[in-house]
Amino acid sequence: MDRIDLFRIFARVVESASFTRAAATLDLPRSTVSTAIQDLETRLGTRLLARTTRRVAPTPDGAAFYEQCVRLVADIEEAEGQFRRDTTGPHGVLRVDMPGRIGRLIVAPALPDFLARHPGITIELGVTDRAVNLIEDGTDCALRVGPIHDSALIARRMGEFRLLNVASPAYLARQGTPRHPDDLPGHQAVRYASPASGRVEPWEWLQDGTLHTLTLAGRVTVNSAEALIACCLAGLGMIQVPAYDVQDHLRSGALVDLLPDWRAAPMPLTLLHPHRRHAARRVRVFADWLGALLAPLLRA
Repeated sequence: MDRIDLFRIFARVVESASFTRAAATLDLPRSTVSTAIQDLETRLGTRLLARTTRRVAPTPDGAAFYEQCVRLVADIEEAEGQFRRDTTGPHGVLRVDMPGRIGRLIVAPALPDFLARHPGITIELGVTDRAVNLIEDGTDCALRVGPIHDSALIARRMGEFRLLNVASPAYLARQGTPRHPDDLPGHQAVRYASPASGRVEPWEWLQDGTLHTLTLAGRVTVNSAEALIACCLAGLGMIQVPAYDVQDHLRSGALVDLLPDWRAAPMPLTLLHPHRRHAARRVRVFADWLGALLAPLLRA
């Protein structure tokens, strides 16, 4: 095994804090990863990792060497990509994570186009409303809806999703149609709890440039967009949802757009990747393709 491969393996072990997770994301046997680390430590004459029964962490020497490894591997991949550009193009496995409905409704149906353009790339697509740890899980990039708080990740702003207030005709027949935010206390919402924090999101709207919030009554709380929309269709309450998510339901009359002058602030959409200096070329071409795919659905 050459030194660059050793560097890649070492960096992945540090990032995932686990020999087993590193082996899984690199598609290598765990014994190969363990042997590679031993070989690297022997070559350098220093201990790079501190091992416990539950976690692997870099020693002070390991932490310093990790920073060098990330830079070296990124530089080599960048250099190789420059010379591959006219022959094989970007290649390798691209591990992507994104919210379930975006993945299912928008990205998955369009993937044949991306794969046809880039025959050297293989996609591993994760779809979940739960935020994954990009570094520990070995994910190359992740699409996130909402504010971004992790400053250790590189963020590419894709745009904003416009939010609508909607309810089913059955709910409105039973509860009446709100015409103004003053009517909201008499209504019910399907409440959405963040999968990450468990916090129930309040009802929000912009009025004269000011953000207002209100905790609405509701008998059902969900933690996924799929369940949120399904419960709304069942007449269990009003919801706030990205416009792309319910266009078909609005066209068919299964849902009704409410309070158009008092909507929540648009939600930012961001693509994240963990590498500080360079993104692998396969990440860059995917980001460009995804941006073009989402553009018609986004408010720039």
